[in-house]
Amino acid sequence: MTLELIAFIAAIVFGVILYWREAQGNKIYRFFNKIMNSKELQMKPTDKKGFVFQQNFILRLVFITSFFLILILITQFLIPINYTSISLFASMIFGTILGTYLAGFIFKSTEVIEEQTESIEDKFQEVIEKGKDFIEEIKTKEEVEVKKEAPKPDEKSARERLKDKGLL
Repeated sequence: MTLELIAFIAAIVFGVILYWREAQGNKIYRFFNKIMNSKELQMKPTDKKGFVFQQNFILRLVFITSFFLILILITQFLIPINYTSISLFASMIFGTILGTYLAGFIFKSTEVIEEQTESIEDKFQEVIEKGKDFIEEIKTKEEVEVKKEAPKPDEKSARERLKDKGLL
């Protein structure tokens, strides 16, 4: 179980590296595309698709499984095939696919964060300006209320007015 867990984690890291590597350049995929397809069906120079980069799940699964099949055929001479090697094989395939999707999520979130950074800065500046305006409004309202509440010195108190009328 420990060996499977180590292989699984290593396969996730391998999937992330594989996805990142194909995102940077897809020369191997282009090479096989030139060999397999006629001139009309070959990839355009602007197409970034690779074995795992921008592929759907089924093709990604086929490419990764075939890669590990070739790898296990090569290592068959070193390690005899038994239940453990088949279990490792399945763990490595699943881990690699999981790693490619994890890397895709990381790249997408990085792109979204970079796109939103400018708009977030603008929104933050707007919030600061609105806050300053709000504080200024509160200050002016307080000044007006203070002026309204201040007693007028020329008015007589109620007691003095009653005395003047002779009621007190």
